Amino acid sequence: MKDRTATIERKTGETDIRMSLALEGTGKGARDTGVGFLDHMLDLLARHGRIDLDVQAGGDLQTGAHHTAEDVAIVFGQALDEALGDRAGIARYGSATVPMDEARASAAIDISGRPFTLFQARLPPGSTGGFEHELTEEFFRALANAAKLTLHLRVEAGTNAHHMIEAAFKAFARALRQAVAIDPSETGVPSTKGTLTT
Repeated sequence: MKDRTATIERKTGETDIRMSLALEGTGKGARDTGVGFLDHMLDLLARHGRIDLDVQAGGDLQTGAHHTAEDVAIVFGQALDEALGDRAGIARYGSATVPMDEARASAAIDISGRPFTLFQARLPPGSTGGFEHELTEEFFRALANAAKLTLHLRVEAGTNAHHMIEAAFKAFARALRQAVAIDPSETGVPSTKGTLTT
């Protein structure tokens, strides 16, 4: 099996990001974006997705976390896209529902080659650890676009924004872990059209 890893660097006038990703992992790596809550979400995404993930990001945090969060998501999606290669042998689909105390979130993923995000959540306004709550949708939309995923993500219950966002990240991580897994019964690309990259 191909070594499913990727290293991506992206530098703009707003952010400077370097990321290394390995799909066959355990959650190892360091996450340093300058946004404490985003680092925490990347930690649990790596752990529950069984992905080794190193992230170094610098950005214009004096204007808020928007550019950093969105650009980290773009780079994550690009790294995922590269690590998956031609998608041969993958399960392709994944889904998970995760509770976090009073909160609950569900994610469904199709590694389809067609970027699409359906995000449904009523997050309380505000920010946690430097991360504005509305950036949750921006993060997942940017990630799905860059990785060419179909993503349905719904926060189904909750009153505490931290718990609601954490449940969403964990549900995504668990669904992604299923979707990228190698299916030993799959002999090629799991698509009747023969490709999942466009």
